[in-house]
Amino acid sequence: MKLNKISLVITLGIISILIIIFGQVYWLNKTYEIKEQQFNESIFTALNNVVEKMSPESVSNEGIIKQISSDYFVVNVNDVINANVLYFYLRSEFEKLQILLDFEYAIYDCANDKMVYGGYVKIEEGIKIKNTFSDLKTYDDYIYYFGIKFPTKSSYVIKNMRLSIVFPVILAFAIIFFGYALYLILQQKRRSELQTDFINNMTHEFKTPIASIGLASDVMLKNNFIKEDARLLNYMKIIKEQNERLNLQVEKVLQIAKNQNNSLHLIKETIDIKELLEKITRNCAINYLEKNGKLNFHSDLENVYIKADRTHLCNIFYNILDNSLKYCKKTPIVDIHLTKKDNIVTIKIKDNGIGIDKKYLSQIFDKFFRIPTGNIHNIKGFGLGLFYVKNVIDQHGWKIKINSKENSGTEIIIQITT
Repeated sequence: MKLNKISLVITLGIISILIIIFGQVYWLNKTYEIKEQQFNESIFTALNNVVEKMSPESVSNEGIIKQISSDYFVVNVNDVINANVLYFYLRSEFEKLQILLDFEYAIYDCANDKMVYGGYVKIEEGIKIKNTFSDLKTYDDYIYYFGIKFPTKSSYVIKNMRLSIVFPVILAFAIIFFGYALYLILQQKRRSELQTDFINNMTHEFKTPIASIGLASDVMLKNNFIKEDARLLNYMKIIKEQNERLNLQVEKVLQIAKNQNNSLHLIKETIDIKELLEKITRNCAINYLEKNGKLNFHSDLENVYIKADRTHLCNIFYNILDNSLKYCKKTPIVDIHLTKKDNIVTIKIKDNGIGIDKKYLSQIFDKFFRIPTGNIHNIKGFGLGLFYVKNVIDQHGWKIKINSKENSGTEIIIQITT
């Protein structure tokens, strides 16, 4: 993923989260206001009922209940108040309206201008702690009145918002996971950049010795002494061809590292696939002969032409044949079959190697994937070979299939549409 795409995703994600957070905060605030308003209405109703029972003539007066603060109310009774009667009516009216939270109340004493004769009432315990006041303020507009305060009002309102709080909690977890995912993306991007830099540096370091070997092999091939010795000439040609192949492999790794989206630059041309496979068979046969093995090519066709990138096409066959040789514990025998039906050219490459466990077949084309071998690392590689093969096949619009069974060899089938 390119930097600008990552930045865009991050920016849009952050903007979306901010919008959601703003919406949630606004919604919670509105919900709290509605719940508080409902609570206040219940309080006003209960206090109004208390006044009606204690002093019926006072109910007709306007503004008998004043809300001084969010949790403090004063009630104008306009008559002498009996503290015990007040306590009884407060408890009974609150219970009727399901106002089940602690409250503190007191009666105004005009003689000393103080709030007295009350206490703190704990609803759950059903007791009144007398003469315990926090800070119930006096109210100058009334003469006969009492004050009532709900110290736990905020927590009580919030407690009744449980369902509304669930969604913000879920959102908080979602934001945490998004942040963690973002962290992983950035970490993966950094690792990918380090990996690409490492591959680029490593392959560029290979370029100099490869060029030197190529130059030396060109000079040796022109030497008359080597030309006169058929065996030496054959070996020099092999060195030349394998050096060119090594150079192509380095270029392949470089291209894979540069193209993080796995796209390849293809230069298609008309190729006689039979002629190409015969040449590749000849070049690779010597490697099989060294292990007393055989590399056989079978085809009854004359000429079979396809449109493909020659370099990448050669590389995929070299990769497959290399694997057939490396992953074989006995005398290697590989058969290549070329057939054509209608406009479909089919190439089958079958070996007698160690095969692939069925559980790994779905991962065999993954980048950097290698079949686990425990602590045994006798077969070297980076897990790029078959990933590259699949990439080339896909870019050409062809199909590839692998049939394999552990200890029974592997068959690779490539279908090319002409």
